[in-house]
Amino acid sequence: MMRKELYIFLVICLSCTTISTAKVEQKKHIDSSIYNQGWIDLNKNGKKDIYEDPEALIDDRIEDLLSQMNMEEKTCQMVTLYGYRRVLKDSLPTPEWENALWKDGIGAIDEHLNGFAGWGRPPMESPLCWPASNHAEALNEVQRFFIEKTRLGIPADFTNEGIRGVENYIATNFPTQLALGQTWNRELIREVGNITGKEARLLGYTNVYAPILDVARDQRWGRMEEVYGESPFLVAELGIEMTKGLQTNYQVASTAKHFAIYSNNKGAREGLSRVDPQIAPRETELIHLYPFRRVIREAGLLGVMSSYNDYDGMPIQSSFYYLTEVLRNRFNFKGYVVSDSDAVLYLYSKHHTAENYKEAVRQSVEAGLNVRCTFRSPESFVEPLRELIQDGAISEELINERVRDVLRVKFLIGLFDEPYVKDIEKADETVNSTEHQNVALQASRESIILLKNEGEILPLDKSKVKKIAVIGPNANDGSYALTHYGPLAVEVSTVLDGIREKAGENTEVVYEKGCELVDATWPDSELFPVPLTETEKAGIEKAVEAARNADVSVVVVGGSQRTCGENKSRTSLELPGKQNDLIRAIWQTGKPVVLVVISGRPLSINWPTQYVPGILQAFYPGAEGGTAIADVLFGDYNPGGKLTVTVPKTAGQIPFKFPSKPGAQIDAWGQNGPSGSRARVNGALFPFGYGLSYTTFLYNEIKVTPATITPSQSFSVSFKIKNTGDRAGDEVVQLYLRDEVSSVTTYEKVLRGFQRVHLNAGEETEVTFTLKPEDLAFLDENMEYIVEPGTFKIMIGASSEDIKLEKELQVLDEGESASTFHNKKDDKFPFVHPSENKTQISNLFDNNENTLWTATQKGASIDFELKEGAVPTEMGIRWAKGTDDVFRFEIQLSGGGGQFIPVYSGKSNGSAEVETYSFDGYPASDLRLILFGTQNNSKSSIAEIVLRERK
Repeated sequence: MMRKELYIFLVICLSCTTISTAKVEQKKHIDSSIYNQGWIDLNKNGKKDIYEDPEALIDDRIEDLLSQMNMEEKTCQMVTLYGYRRVLKDSLPTPEWENALWKDGIGAIDEHLNGFAGWGRPPMESPLCWPASNHAEALNEVQRFFIEKTRLGIPADFTNEGIRGVENYIATNFPTQLALGQTWNRELIREVGNITGKEARLLGYTNVYAPILDVARDQRWGRMEEVYGESPFLVAELGIEMTKGLQTNYQVASTAKHFAIYSNNKGAREGLSRVDPQIAPRETELIHLYPFRRVIREAGLLGVMSSYNDYDGMPIQSSFYYLTEVLRNRFNFKGYVVSDSDAVLYLYSKHHTAENYKEAVRQSVEAGLNVRCTFRSPESFVEPLRELIQDGAISEELINERVRDVLRVKFLIGLFDEPYVKDIEKADETVNSTEHQNVALQASRESIILLKNEGEILPLDKSKVKKIAVIGPNANDGSYALTHYGPLAVEVSTVLDGIREKAGENTEVVYEKGCELVDATWPDSELFPVPLTETEKAGIEKAVEAARNADVSVVVVGGSQRTCGENKSRTSLELPGKQNDLIRAIWQTGKPVVLVVISGRPLSINWPTQYVPGILQAFYPGAEGGTAIADVLFGDYNPGGKLTVTVPKTAGQIPFKFPSKPGAQIDAWGQNGPSGSRARVNGALFPFGYGLSYTTFLYNEIKVTPATITPSQSFSVSFKIKNTGDRAGDEVVQLYLRDEVSSVTTYEKVLRGFQRVHLNAGEETEVTFTLKPEDLAFLDENMEYIVEPGTFKIMIGASSEDIKLEKELQVLDEGESASTFHNKKDDKFPFVHPSENKTQISNLFDNNENTLWTATQKGASIDFELKEGAVPTEMGIRWAKGTDDVFRFEIQLSGGGGQFIPVYSGKSNGSAEVETYSFDGYPASDLRLILFGTQNNSKSSIAEIVLRERK
């Protein structure tokens, strides 16, 4: 397996390193006199103060401690000390610490001994990083300094990253957060959080920087790999579970990031250009603030990281509105705010809203910042902060307010009562245990999406496949699992490893890389393509030869740390380098081909989608990813993941995302070619919520109970789903709703429910969703959340575009009866608009040939609003019975904007039945029927209209 030799070598070296002497030397300095039965004499005064009493109320403990703290101690609680080899030069306390700034305590120590040595560098090799017991003992010794050697014994908060497992030299390695999103599995995400928090605390960490609550808005963004998806509802639901899992029994604090509006930077640019989000205030609330609001209120989130970016000219880091009015006053956040890296400095150096760094510190603290966290010395923040206090620019009352929040979190997670890892040996038994790895494997399996399975090429039949060619730059590369923000040096199963293990002795597996992930001039080669070099030709030819001699080829392509991740935003969504050349060459052999895409963002795999029969998508599936992919390829696991992001056909369609406003992503109309009128590509390559299975499912019997409610009532939606295939499988059922008429524009549809359902072959179950009034609410013209009376369409689907069941919900004014509501409605056909005789319009749809709608004027018309995504190609008309007159008419279509284009002109043929008229259609929002009467009369009479696409 990848890194196996390195892994074994390092573990042997680290295990054999003698650390016991260091431990003994440290323990000689333990001041046992302060440790009492059930409490610690933190201030060493020989009595139990209120803040030292585990039975006292937390607020009382905070106030007691705050009253004893001097300004040096208070300001030290407002800063982070970055760990070993980042800022801190020592892995363990030294005598010099007693004269350092942190002799008065410290708010947090970040990433201490977690193995991360810097971007692009190999993991740190230290006996204090691994085994887990060594690591726990080391952090205990650092904590012991703050408990025993500082005046008040205030413990440090050991913070660390943890979006795919706690970042450490070794820990349980989960898929990246985008992959976890594709599982749509709340229970699984809760367990991922629980394991991450449990391992963190056993290693000595007490605060984990997860989950990321940013909502995906632009597929080019480098940090797409770190989000759950595009739907704020889904991000909130999974964020709640991750937070609850992390904070199980307050084992650690969960700090979510990045607050706020961070994932909407102009052009998706990153690096030093994380600025100028392009989004309106209403959408800011509905998209970016929504997950934070819900996770804070429903999961009790204890930490928030403030972001680098500005919004509408105001840097978030200095915004009292966002960090205090929104976060604390509206959302009732009770934890502490930590800055993202140089967010404070950027007020001065990038945003230019502060005259100097000292002014940037003042603005940040006044806005609501509790703790500055960056890769700089703590003195760089604390010294100007103290100057501001001395100058009277910042009051002691404000400092007290900020420090209270920090202390509250430390009390809640038990640091004052149990500051150390108590069961050192348990760390070795638990961290990256087999049990935890099995959960990671399940997460990897559930994250895989089957995008295409033409001719049921998958799963592969081991009894028939005797030779497999495994090809591609990602086939034997597992580096995607070892990026920053998670475990760094674990053993990784590549796709080649997984296939070799699963194929068995009777199937030969050969491997060819084929090409590099990127070419020598990438990304410039996206603008100026270069021919294949001789080396590239030779690599592809070797792969082609392997494919010719195999029964099937598994081609593994996509991205890596080189193409995706923090500071890796792109200008294209195409497969980089010569990967498309490789895929075409393998396909041209005529042998069966299956494509596996491993990436950190959606990629526009247009050619493969058109021609390759089988495609799997895996968004950085973690250390167990190769095993999981092989399980899916051979049918040992039936894929059930669904996309939580839209896959555009081209970056030119961006912004192209879910949810979307009415008409914002409507298709262009017209034909291709010189005589056509269409100028852009239509539709998504794969829509939000999409994913296939090796089995099939039937949806039926939808019920909405009650079907009529008031704005303050909840309601339920139930339906049945049956596995109609021949194997067990998972289906992610999705509930969408739309407010049919609202006082401001709302989204075409929003996700308001989902559940991953496992069904055996032939099994049927009933699924029930309970929705609350807030699920129907939107922001009105005054930016107030309201539920307006009216009609809501409830949709149950297998994706956002594959809607299986529909039902209406009526919302009445408080005290209004259902009969009153229906009487208030204008008519039964609000989406049909005749130019005259509106009262007769129901006659067109009553299946009665004797009731008519009659136009008295030549040129009279009827406009029909069409369903979303409609492409009408025919219309049926039953003309008035018992007349020999020939009615002349024209059919027109509109793609929006009020312009109607004729698609059919003709005459009735005198039939007593429905006459069907066919035409070349295109994506349209409206159809217009214009009537010109007969040769001798301006009147036209119609008995019935048949138009499948009408609303």
